[in-house]
Amino acid sequence: MNLEIFNQSKEYMPGGVNSPVRSFNGMGITPKVIKKGHGVIIEDEDGKEYIDFVLAWGPMILGHCDEDVVKAICECAKDALAFGAPTKGELDLAKFLCEEMPNVDMIRMVNSGTEATMSAIKLARGWTKRDKIVKFAGCYHGHFDGFLIEAGSGVLTDGIAGSLGVPKDIVKNTIIARYNDEENIKEIFNKYGNEIACVIIEPVAGNMGVMKAKDSFMKTLREECDKNGSLLIFDEVMSGFRASYQGASALFKEKPDLITYAKVIGGGLPCGAYGGRREIMEMLAPLGGVYQAGTMSGNPVVVSAGLATLNKLKENKEKYYNHIEEVGKILVDGVKEISKKYGINVAFNRVGGMMTIFFSDDEVVDSYEKVKKCDGERFKRYFLHMIEKGFNIPPSQFEALFLSVYHNKEHIEKFLKAYEEFCIKESN
Repeated sequence: MNLEIFNQSKEYMPGGVNSPVRSFNGMGITPKVIKKGHGVIIEDEDGKEYIDFVLAWGPMILGHCDEDVVKAICECAKDALAFGAPTKGELDLAKFLCEEMPNVDMIRMVNSGTEATMSAIKLARGWTKRDKIVKFAGCYHGHFDGFLIEAGSGVLTDGIAGSLGVPKDIVKNTIIARYNDEENIKEIFNKYGNEIACVIIEPVAGNMGVMKAKDSFMKTLREECDKNGSLLIFDEVMSGFRASYQGASALFKEKPDLITYAKVIGGGLPCGAYGGRREIMEMLAPLGGVYQAGTMSGNPVVVSAGLATLNKLKENKEKYYNHIEEVGKILVDGVKEISKKYGINVAFNRVGGMMTIFFSDDEVVDSYEKVKKCDGERFKRYFLHMIEKGFNIPPSQFEALFLSVYHNKEHIEKFLKAYEEFCIKESN
């Protein structure tokens, strides 16, 4: 059934998918067509089960079809699907994010991470009355034209626009910087300082594999932005509620002016948000001159799923995040020990419930340049082995594995057993 459905899909959808990474093009196999999922177990149309370490690319921190989230969705859907009008639910979600998250005075709901980041950029340009933005090679902020340059796993390129259809006039206003390179960012500000509207960064990157910004690097970013009147934007679409309960923001002394969220805050439904300092957010229409709108923004069903997820995380904060930390450590230690035993060179980056195994000769992978040197062919063999053994993992060396509150020691032990079998094959 998998093959039959996917072949039919290619007749009606470009490449048979609605997002390129799902195609498994780089892995040389047909993707699995998923039928259902509960907890961390998903099942494809052929009836094969997998332990899921993708979790819809991050959102399903409570696992698939959490009963409280499903109940909230069903209850809401009895009376409300969409109004295009204010609802109490969107107030409750906005209030939750403003009260629980650091650095958020006001927030605006949208429908995706891309909408959140592109809207934050527009707001930064409106606030500063400048055009240029700085992004980092390897960081992915969605498919907005100005971001599709050196955009990590989505469009892994070298110094040119990562997609056809992106005008040169847009690309010229995007300056590419090197992640974790303090001297490079100082040089950029020395050259363009009074033209830069903002710097956008994943404080914990997830699309060049998982990589945390160095403390000294983040300090330099904040100083250069302050000195030059530029805004600092944290893209926490992936790291929000994943790097920690309060996201990556809680890991740094330096604070952003604007911050973006998506994934976890929608509880598995399409959702995004951007927020930050009150005086900046009040530049948005209808209060100010920066226009952004959305028919489905703050959708009642979506916010009900988001609230159910976030309230459950808050109520069980210590239990859930300690559990994710515990199983994450077991996974990391196990992979390192097995790799060393069989002479497989790896580096392993983990921050909270997101992580990446790098097949690399570098002991520490802390730059995009090091990521690009990883052994892609070995990763491909690893991916094909693991999916055959019943593990759903990302089909790219440049993506993150995710943990949920439902991953347990038994799931991790099974993963490590399969990983050891892979290492044995590689060492022969």
